[in-house]
Amino acid sequence: MRKIILITVLSLSLFSCSKKENTATIDDLIKSKNTKELQAKKALIQADLAKIDEALASLDVKKDEALVSVLTLKDTLFNHYLEIQGNVNTKENILVQPEFSGTLTSLTVKAGQHVTKGQIIGKVDDAGMSQQLASLENQYALAKTSFDRQKNLWNKKIGSEIQYLQAQTQMISAQKGVAQMKAQLAKTVIRAPFTGTIDEVFVEKGQVVAPSQQGLMRIVNLGNMYVSTSVPETYIGKLKVGTEVDVYLNALGKTYKGKVRQVGSFINPNNRSFGIEVAVPNPENLLRPNQVAKLKIVDYISKNAIVVPTNVVQEDAQHNKYVYTVSNSDGKTGTAKKVLVKVGQSSDNVTEILSGLSSNDIIVTEGVNTISEGMKLNF
Repeated sequence: MRKIILITVLSLSLFSCSKKENTATIDDLIKSKNTKELQAKKALIQADLAKIDEALASLDVKKDEALVSVLTLKDTLFNHYLEIQGNVNTKENILVQPEFSGTLTSLTVKAGQHVTKGQIIGKVDDAGMSQQLASLENQYALAKTSFDRQKNLWNKKIGSEIQYLQAQTQMISAQKGVAQMKAQLAKTVIRAPFTGTIDEVFVEKGQVVAPSQQGLMRIVNLGNMYVSTSVPETYIGKLKVGTEVDVYLNALGKTYKGKVRQVGSFINPNNRSFGIEVAVPNPENLLRPNQVAKLKIVDYISKNAIVVPTNVVQEDAQHNKYVYTVSNSDGKTGTAKKVLVKVGQSSDNVTEILSGLSSNDIIVTEGVNTISEGMKLNF
C-alpha cells in the first residue's frame, strides 16, 4: 500500500514540474537562459501567426467596396543604380612651402586673390647671393675672354695645347658656378605652382620662414574637381572609364553629371572594394574639397520593363509576392484580383516585375491594404 502511495506522489510531482515548465513565461525562459525552450516557443508563435494570416486571407473580413487609386502599366525604361557616398576633392590643393630660409621680404598676394602659374607671390632675403652671383658672372666673363683668345692662338698654331685646355676648363668651371648660384637664387623667389585661388595666407611680410615650416599659404584650383570613393568588388566588371554618374551634393541641393575617369586596379582586402574617381564639372565654382557627395551609378538597364511602385508589392503567409489588379474594369469600377508576381530589382521607389504582369494591366496603387480578392473597386 505504501508503495502505491509513493508512486502516486512521484507521478503527481513529475506532472506538476512538467506543467510548470510548459507554462513558463518568455521572461522566465530568458532569465533561465533556456535557449532550447525559447526556440521552441518561437516556432509555436510563428506557426500561430501563419495560421492567423491564412484565416484572415480566407475570411471576407473587409468591406464589400473600396475606393482606390489605379495605374495602367506600360513598357518603360528601368535603370537600377548603385548608390554610394564619396568625397569631393581636387588634385590642385596644396600648401606652398619656401625653398630657402630667411626673412620674407615680399608678399604680393592675399586671400581670395586669383593667381596664374609661375606668378611671383613672394620673395625671401637672399643673404647676399645676388652680390655673389654678380662676382661669379664677372669671373665667367673674364674666363670666357681668356678662352676665346687662347682659342684664336691655338687655331693659328700658336701656344701649347695645355694652355688651350686650361683656359677651356676655367671657363666651363666659371660657367657652372654661375648656373649653380642662379639656381640657388631662384629658390628665394616664391612662385604659384599652378593657376588657382589663394585660399588662405599663414604668414606676414618680414617674418622669418624656412622649408621645415607648415606652409606659407594654400592655393586651390576649383576647375579640376572629382569625387573619390570605394566600390564593392562585385561591380568591377560594370564600371569603366567614361561611365556616366549622377553626383548629388546635399549641401547645395544640386545634381551634377560626372564621368568615371579612373578605376582602381587594386582590391582592398579589408573591405573587398576598389577605388574610383569621378570627374565633376564646376561651372559655378560651388564645389569645394571635402564636400560629401552621393553617387548614383547605373549598373542595370532594362529598355522594355514593367515597373510598379514598390509599396504596392505585398507578401502572403507563404512568402509569395503579389499585387492587386483590376479586372472587369469599365473605367470607373472593377473587381480586385490577386496576382502573384516575380520581382526583380528596385530603384527610386519602383520595382521591376519579371513575370505576372504585362503592359496595359491595371494595378491598385492606393488602398491596397483595405481590399481583398473579389472586392468591388471604385476609382
